[in-house]
Amino acid sequence: MKTSSIRGTKRGAVLLFGDEPLVAEYRRVIASCGYDVLIPKRTKNLGGAAVRASIALELSNIDPEAKRKRLVALDHALPATTAILTSSVNVTVLDQSSWVTMRHRLVGIAAFPTLLDRDAVELAPSVYTLDPAVGVAVRFLESLKKQAAVVQDRVGMVMPRILCQMINEAMFAVQDGASSPREIDIAMKLGAGYPLGPLEWGEKIGFGQVFATLRALHDELGEERYRICPLLKEIATTGKFWGDGTQ
Repeated sequence: MKTSSIRGTKRGAVLLFGDEPLVAEYRRVIASCGYDVLIPKRTKNLGGAAVRASIALELSNIDPEAKRKRLVALDHALPATTAILTSSVNVTVLDQSSWVTMRHRLVGIAAFPTLLDRDAVELAPSVYTLDPAVGVAVRFLESLKKQAAVVQDRVGMVMPRILCQMINEAMFAVQDGASSPREIDIAMKLGAGYPLGPLEWGEKIGFGQVFATLRALHDELGEERYRICPLLKEIATTGKFWGDGTQ
């Protein structure tokens, strides 16, 4: 595949495929910048949307098998010249490349709930990603008024990895009786200048997302520092957070 084969994006249509709340967050920002947003409901319903799209985003983190099916469907349906930005928080782009035929066009993105409100968005090419595909991704983010930060293709990327560890540590503090969720959030907002307290932030992200990322990090690296707090696992599993006014 020649390096000139990836086409650039114009203000046209963007195909979003994945899970909530990521799809809703990206739809809001992308539509506000003048793009048409296409959101298919099933992998078998990509035909017309795939032809119209100038770029596609696969936005899911929790279920690797569902992600694989979506990415394979996109790879089959999209023209070879269409770049694909795929969330690579919990599965590296290199690993995802083994799922598809046209791996040269995959660019990882740190798609993680609440992070699209930040000014910078992380991108991670794999060893197979061609430079034109990265260029398309950078220009696309710039059109959304975001700065692209190119990082290494690693599980967790940068901000999600650090943020999830912070939330996990805050959960250990609550579990050990060191402080209450409200007091921890106030301390980190006032003392460290965080925009949100760690438990408040975890609730907005979704503790299921946090748990999935920490599990992926632990599975990938096998290090004790990524041990998941039992309380976090319980909340992620039951969907019940008993926070005492952290919002």
